Amino acid sequence: MTMRPDPTFHASPKLAMEAPAENFAYTLLLSPDFSKPDALAVIDVKPGSPTYSQIVHTVTMPNKGDEFHHFGWNACSSALSPLAGHAFIERRYLIIPGLRSSRIYIIDTKPDPTQAKIHKIIEPEEVFKKTGYSRPHTIHCGPDGIYVSTLGGGGEDGTNGPPGVFIMDCETFEVLGRWEIDRGPQTRHYDFWWNLPRDYMVTSEWALPPQFENGIVPEDLLSNKYGHCLHFWDLRARRNVQTIDLGANHQMALEVRPAHDPVREYGFVGVVVDTTNLEASIWTWWREGGKFHAEKTATIPPEPAPKEKLPPLLQGFGAVPPLVTDIDLSMDDRFLYVSCWGTGEMRQYDVSDPRKPKLAGSVHIGGIARRTAHPNGKAFAAGPQMVEISRDGRRVYWTNSLYSTWDDQFYPEGVPGVEVMANVGRDGGLELDKDYFVSFPDGYRAHQIRLEGGDCSTDSFCYPSV
Repeated sequence: MTMRPDPTFHASPKLAMEAPAENFAYTLLLSPDFSKPDALAVIDVKPGSPTYSQIVHTVTMPNKGDEFHHFGWNACSSALSPLAGHAFIERRYLIIPGLRSSRIYIIDTKPDPTQAKIHKIIEPEEVFKKTGYSRPHTIHCGPDGIYVSTLGGGGEDGTNGPPGVFIMDCETFEVLGRWEIDRGPQTRHYDFWWNLPRDYMVTSEWALPPQFENGIVPEDLLSNKYGHCLHFWDLRARRNVQTIDLGANHQMALEVRPAHDPVREYGFVGVVVDTTNLEASIWTWWREGGKFHAEKTATIPPEPAPKEKLPPLLQGFGAVPPLVTDIDLSMDDRFLYVSCWGTGEMRQYDVSDPRKPKLAGSVHIGGIARRTAHPNGKAFAAGPQMVEISRDGRRVYWTNSLYSTWDDQFYPEGVPGVEVMANVGRDGGLELDKDYFVSFPDGYRAHQIRLEGGDCSTDSFCYPSV
């Protein structure tokens, strides 16, 4: 018997770009009032298919109140690492954490995405007992297991000790334990990713559970009490080696996106808001001379708006902040996509020179004041939020929900779940696809997207592109 690695694993980003296009998109659905269980929707994304842009399967969970947010695969291209102990594992299971419940679902996508089903449920008590953490948030598949970041520590309100990262076995799905050996000054958490051959991890900060679960806390925001630091770690030693404070006014440093090609030692992070002027920003970080550095490389200004078009939370400011809530980097490291959830804009930056991003494309849809409709004429509530890019970089998908209680504060008229897609020109530029518009069942909002066979915020690579 000859064993070969999963064909969806690719040694380099270039090889991933050349792989067959995705046939299905997996999208998380959440019930914001907890009246029904959260779900996973499987969407047909094959052009020309009779069910194109339609939900072709739904996995509904048995519990209520999970608040699905981010999710990921049990294995990906990192399994091709020379250090991997699981060379012949499959990209088969989706790991879905409940951000509010701390429960974790393992979904089996074989033999076909349209037959996906629950394989295993890990109850919160196991997470608490083995890690001391709560509120699992981001999933990344590493060469040696499944890494899970958390937003809460122990105790009912998640403030008994700092949050961090824990590890799960990628075959049995057993929770093994917390990852950190020496966390240094890290006390908050949000996203994380790494450069495997360079042996470092970078993590970011959002907030502690009392600062986000019941909605944004204006007093904490205006007094700069949300996260504003990047932390860099020795991946193998599992210790913090450097922390960079972006400045207390740069509130909520969220998604981190390292370059996909491991030769390139840089990456990007999006900052939601500058409390001095309401602008959002993109920062570039890099390693040089054995040290990490970070600088603000792009800013997005707020848009003035009349009071009657603003939710109560913003009426005193007379403007809509962009609210950069997600970013994603194309597989060739050329284009960075930036979700401006407040102003209703998806921006595309050419980051060929990572320290000098250039605006290359933009589309407006939704927005607090603009409320721009889709080109097909249908309404799009809220703004672009979770964004995902196809491996070949030609299609950009996004949804519109941020987090249940925050949705209600910024978009009190409601956020019906929607997913759209934009086509990308070979040299940049964005155009919304008139035929791709997914409306989800009433009472559900849509959050993160994963693409069949991997996507641009799933896989990490161990070998350079040629």
